[in-house]
Amino acid sequence: MLLFFDIDGTLWDYRNYIPDSTKKAIKLAQEKGHKCFINTGRSRAFVYNKDLLGIGFDGIVSACGCMIEYDGKVLYNKLMEQEECIRTMESVRRHGFRTILEGPEYLYMDRHEFEGDMYGEKVMKEMGDKLLSITDNWGNWTINKLSCECGSPTRDECFEELSDLYDYMLHNEHIVEMVPKGYNKGRGILEVCELLDEDISDTMAFGDSINDKEMLETAAVSVAMGNATDRVKELSDYVTTPLLEDGIWNAMKKYELI
Repeated sequence: MLLFFDIDGTLWDYRNYIPDSTKKAIKLAQEKGHKCFINTGRSRAFVYNKDLLGIGFDGIVSACGCMIEYDGKVLYNKLMEQEECIRTMESVRRHGFRTILEGPEYLYMDRHEFEGDMYGEKVMKEMGDKLLSITDNWGNWTINKLSCECGSPTRDECFEELSDLYDYMLHNEHIVEMVPKGYNKGRGILEVCELLDEDISDTMAFGDSINDKEMLETAAVSVAMGNATDRVKELSDYVTTPLLEDGIWNAMKKYELI
């Protein structure tokens, strides 16, 4: 079986803590012949934590299905065209969005825009030299998607201007992920199945938030973490215990994967 795991709120908590039971469950599942994949909205540049990667996943689906790796090799990578990127940046800046561009090797942001912002400070601290300036690299970005702080009165006008390019995932009134149209975590699962010649009926997904929606709808079996949002719980086949209460371990035991 192919098993797909969201990162934030599923594999680890806001402190980047991964329960030992989660690590053990994934290892035991692999020993039984199951293949385990990260499936994240983060671009690949932002998936680098040694403890996370040290679990030894068989593959990584990143940037909401835009990039796929298996057995250490890149099998698929959907990059945005530079003209699209420039048009996007001109639009989001005109409407006052603060932006992080997300790519396979680098993230791009203008640090002064995020000083004092909790998430922005986290990105700056963790990314080091893998974080580049948007302005200083104008037009030379290599990205799959972007995220924005969009608390602007003209937010919806901006969304309409770029509606031919993106699907929008609003995490709340002020935070949006902008993903190339047709791409999401569910498409990532379908692409993996096609690339590895596996059947969709042999898939399971684990998630907790709204950007896991398509992943949970696509997989044959969907598991919501006990700490998931109510909407995610409603659309899942099974609700396990919370992340910090051995949620992944308990779900795998229930489905006899370990």
